[in-house]
Amino acid sequence: MRLLWTATLLATSVSAQTWQDLGPAPISGPYTGRVAAVATSRDKSNADLWYIGGADGGVWKTTDAGVTWTPIGDHLPTTAVGALCVDPKNDQILYVGMGEANFANHSRYGLGLAKTVNGGKTWELYGRDTFAGRAFSRIAIDPGDSNVLYASITTAGGFPALSAARGHPGARGPLGLFQSTDAGKSWTQLGSGIPTNLSATDCAVEPTNGKIVYVAFGHIFGDSRNGIYKSTDAGKTFAKLTNGLPSSSVGRITIAIAPSRPSRLYASLVRVTSSTGGGASTLGVYRSDDAGASWTPTRSVSYQSSYGWYLCTSVVDPNNPDRVLIGGYQMLRSTNAGSSWITRTPPHVDLHALEYDAKGRLVCGDDGGVHVSGNHGDSWTSPSGFGLIQFYAGLSLHPTNATTIYGGTQDNGTNMRTSGRAWQHVLGGDGGYTAVDNTGTRVFAEYQGTGNLFVSVNNGSYRRSSSGISGRNCFLPPFEIDPSNALHMIYGTHRVFESTNGGSSWSAISNDLTGGGAIRGLAIARDGKTMYTISNDGLVYVTEDGRNWRRSRTGVPGWYRTTRPFAIDPNDPKRCWLAVGWFGVDQVLYTSDAGRTWTSLDGDLPDQPVHCVGIVTGQGKPYVLFAGAETGVWRTTDFGKTWELYGDGLPNAPVIDLRVDEPRKRIVVGTQGRGAWQVDLLPRDEQGPKPVIK
Repeated sequence: MRLLWTATLLATSVSAQTWQDLGPAPISGPYTGRVAAVATSRDKSNADLWYIGGADGGVWKTTDAGVTWTPIGDHLPTTAVGALCVDPKNDQILYVGMGEANFANHSRYGLGLAKTVNGGKTWELYGRDTFAGRAFSRIAIDPGDSNVLYASITTAGGFPALSAARGHPGARGPLGLFQSTDAGKSWTQLGSGIPTNLSATDCAVEPTNGKIVYVAFGHIFGDSRNGIYKSTDAGKTFAKLTNGLPSSSVGRITIAIAPSRPSRLYASLVRVTSSTGGGASTLGVYRSDDAGASWTPTRSVSYQSSYGWYLCTSVVDPNNPDRVLIGGYQMLRSTNAGSSWITRTPPHVDLHALEYDAKGRLVCGDDGGVHVSGNHGDSWTSPSGFGLIQFYAGLSLHPTNATTIYGGTQDNGTNMRTSGRAWQHVLGGDGGYTAVDNTGTRVFAEYQGTGNLFVSVNNGSYRRSSSGISGRNCFLPPFEIDPSNALHMIYGTHRVFESTNGGSSWSAISNDLTGGGAIRGLAIARDGKTMYTISNDGLVYVTEDGRNWRRSRTGVPGWYRTTRPFAIDPNDPKRCWLAVGWFGVDQVLYTSDAGRTWTSLDGDLPDQPVHCVGIVTGQGKPYVLFAGAETGVWRTTDFGKTWELYGDGLPNAPVIDLRVDEPRKRIVVGTQGRGAWQVDLLPRDEQGPKPVIK
């Protein structure tokens, strides 16, 4: 039985080769990638100590208020972070709740709780069996007893639900509020008066009375049990707070307590979302002045656009209970307890974390990174020096300039590497696939949605290049340039579209190749006729003449966003490798007959989602196959019988795209959460010790 990857990977790599960080850190802006959690020291003498958690970028620490940063969690089981909590009595004790509780397709599952007692030098791992496959929305500590902790737990995200869990066997495990009385070592689910199988989107402990605990249940698709619950006996029993709060159309909920007046609470409520992620606008912001016994709506505001399931955070000024800030698509501030609001959005929209430090500075985590204000949002600074960029599939390498790399990123557009870790923004939106023709003169990029494809010629401005394209999309549709003909391209919606004039016009060359979804991956062989597609509902199709398509495989699970799962032998289009980004299935498949049959090459590869594959051709010897997976890049030189982790120094972030660059003897990868990296290609027979997995 293959070992399930659920714990720390203590690996010696295939050699002493070291991965090189290519950034972006930052993108011109400057933007550094999505921050899901922030925690600051409560010690005024150490107020410059902050911790941040990247959505998929791991844990980072600064001791000089953001001037310099150090990654301290790169070898934790996962770099997906949902919650951070500093012990108020000892700021070297940090709890990390793994798994991002923001419900998007890229809000990845967690693998338990990590704890450090020395500021990140060493770590202990707890709660794997209790929490793996789900996500932490909040961790709270009893102010009088640091051994007592509370954790609110949600499902991993996605539309359809749970797609971000990628089939993890713990994805459907217990949800709700959990308590630890031994500083995180063991956990008990609380259930008297509260749901035990519903996502808990927030929790809080009264800052002067540890017996008073609040928990918010905010299932984003709606549930009659959604609401705010209160305990006055340290979690033994709870009662639902209903006086003045809405009882219907309630989705995600966030709560905030005023530290200087603990009887003052604010609650932000989001409308129920649709099955496709729409409609989740602000339902209302409510205030209680009597510890939750009754609630009053504040002046009507809307700050979450239509996706409040993804964006809902709030904080109260520690010294002023009337000053409250709420974050969603925008950030709003009230200085009169919600009677009026003004916009105070930081330099990047989409807010996920708000925290005051011991000096009264507001530290904000958003899709662009960290932004800091010393005047409650009137002005902002943008610390950089760290990289949390989430690349999507679709990296492209310039044919004549090894430095130049293009890639699309989550909510930070399409970007071009210019030198070192510096990247330049070239196209907005959520950046997706990119491609450079073999002359290096034409560069293609896109943003989300069908037909939002653009081309730049000779470093000029980008112009639309999608005439004739239509159909259902996979958020960021895949496209490819024929490797032997720069004017020949293919593009996937629910059909395959073809251009023979370099993207000036397109026409469909297939019928619907999905089961109602969209194409999430495609590839074209060097013969210009053999093509492979896979849809987000699990169908694989192949054509060998560019026109007649046959179904090759069904039921292939995978992430619902676009991927680059195929690698075709440049010398034989019938030979193709397929990556499957899911737990508990064959994750590396191979065909030698253009998809008529498929063989698993998983061998001793640990059971983990594989997102992309790349090959070095045989040339009389076995192929060398590389797999970009949840734990880095793996290599096999014996056709999948044995696998070894490749290279040292790559953070434990999922590798979402992989390009084998044989002419330059390197591999370039894009990670979901830690930017782009490269490493040298080793001689075929140079191998090292096997990884050790605990």
